[in-house]
Amino acid sequence: MASEAGPSRLPTLTPLEIPSQPDIVSRPRANSKSKPKSAVDPVLRNALRYTVSAREYETLHKYVLSRSRLLRKRMPSVNTVERYMDGGNTRRGSVSDRDSGKGKGKEKASNGNGSRGDTYNARAIRDALRVFMATGLGMRAYETVMASLKARKEPNVPQKKQPFYKSSGLRLSLSLSTILMLYRLLFRFLSRLRAHLLDQSAAPFRKRNPKTSQALTSPYAPAVGASLAGLALSIYPSQQLRVTVAIAAIFRALEFGWNLCEDEGLIWGWKARPGGKGMVKRERPWWWGSWMLQPFAFGQLLHAVVFDRECSPITFVDFIWKSSSTYLHGVPKDLPAGMKWPNAWEIADNLAQMAKLNWPPFVSPTLFPDQETLPSSLAAIAPLTERAHPLITSLSCATLHPSDPSCLRTYLTFWVRSFPRMGRFFLLFYSVLMLPRYKLLYHSPLYLINRLISRVLRMSTFATGAISTAWASICFFQTWFPRTFLPTQRFFLGGFLAGLWAWVDRREGRSVFLYSARTSVDSLWKVGVKRRWWRAMKGGDVWVFVLALAITGAVYERDARAIRESHVRKGVSWVRGAGFRDWGLEEEEEDDSAKEE
Repeated sequence: MASEAGPSRLPTLTPLEIPSQPDIVSRPRANSKSKPKSAVDPVLRNALRYTVSAREYETLHKYVLSRSRLLRKRMPSVNTVERYMDGGNTRRGSVSDRDSGKGKGKEKASNGNGSRGDTYNARAIRDALRVFMATGLGMRAYETVMASLKARKEPNVPQKKQPFYKSSGLRLSLSLSTILMLYRLLFRFLSRLRAHLLDQSAAPFRKRNPKTSQALTSPYAPAVGASLAGLALSIYPSQQLRVTVAIAAIFRALEFGWNLCEDEGLIWGWKARPGGKGMVKRERPWWWGSWMLQPFAFGQLLHAVVFDRECSPITFVDFIWKSSSTYLHGVPKDLPAGMKWPNAWEIADNLAQMAKLNWPPFVSPTLFPDQETLPSSLAAIAPLTERAHPLITSLSCATLHPSDPSCLRTYLTFWVRSFPRMGRFFLLFYSVLMLPRYKLLYHSPLYLINRLISRVLRMSTFATGAISTAWASICFFQTWFPRTFLPTQRFFLGGFLAGLWAWVDRREGRSVFLYSARTSVDSLWKVGVKRRWWRAMKGGDVWVFVLALAITGAVYERDARAIRESHVRKGVSWVRGAGFRDWGLEEEEEDDSAKEE
């Protein structure tokens, strides 16, 4: 009988009769044992959450783990991993996490959420750890390769071992990962703070603090405030790499700002439409471009190479030395024993000394063997001038082309010798760069080959013309200028003329032009510090990097389309934690659809 049964139990309900609200079901007795919400170890759950997302694990399980019988048995399933991360709740997404806004307002949504356990902070930490590991492995591989190359060149020089915690690779990885994580956390915090201050409930605070509220509620406040994460660049030691990163970042930021000003008509202005109906932006002049940076960059670099060797880019200059065999001669086979032949840097130093002496005339040792032909400060180039042709009248010509009295013939000889060598070098270089586009070679081989040949010819012409003009200008100015007219500044003028060859490659040489401009800015700053034109600021490169982050973030917030490259827009979106998506392209599509409607 029912009265003789044991203790009362909960009524057994069919699945259709289970109430939707948990409060209707009677609470179990106190002596009954309740099952835990999640039996998984919290350490394991956090390890999974900060290592891989549920969606990534699903892809990994589908293409890798499920194909191996051994791994399929030992590794947890996709649902199990989702339950681990959610703490027992496998429901996908949440209504509170969704955002129905359009445009860049979608960035507020939690993009890439595989589950509720995959929070914004979890993704920030996970991406920071991945950046740390990737840069650490990359720097380790780079240091290993460079150490092996150095050991081959200098086998007898012992290599200094550095502690792991002091290695530059570790500090670079830590710096970049910290910048990423701090940027995301600051951007998230300031975005939420701005949203709270814009709420109606914060009206009393806005009235009491108008200036503070105006600053914090600005649409650019999260981007500018998050740029302070760039201070973590100071974790990396103050070396050339840190300066290079800061200069590259500020150049890109200024480029984005220039594009924004152009798009809004602040540079070239506006003009009336034909018929007087409305206004339209003026087009950029056809001759305007990044090639105009080259004359100033080459002028500064040539002047720095001659007068401030320690402030010049060694790698860049060594490439020029190796490509100037017509003007920089190797050691002859019949050189007497005990006589030292000057190298390229010593020749550059002696050219600087000639300029300081107002370009003294050349006296041929062949015609006047008993007369002193060189000042004592120029004794290093005596092996060159002793072999100089008697018809040469300028000391620079006797140094640069001692065997040929004709400057024009030497200039043409340089072209004949250097242009084929430059062509081979750039053909190999650009062929390697086009390897990722192998599909285009299959579908349109003639187009790709034509573009490759055109690119190589233009770049070879630019490089050969610039180097040859820089050398030939020295002889030209000494022939046609008075000795005391711009004796040292003529190197800048010669580099300026050499930079005009950038016109040949003005359409596709933008990356090269910007590289030389960044190199020139770095060299100019070092020259100014050396000559005390300005003072060096401790950690100044870090603040330049912070400024670059602020400008980039503000431009992206104003108009993402000012960043022309889609992959860069996706990178900025990823750094903000909004996913690797091109919001600028989506804005363009929305604008087009709005115009059609």
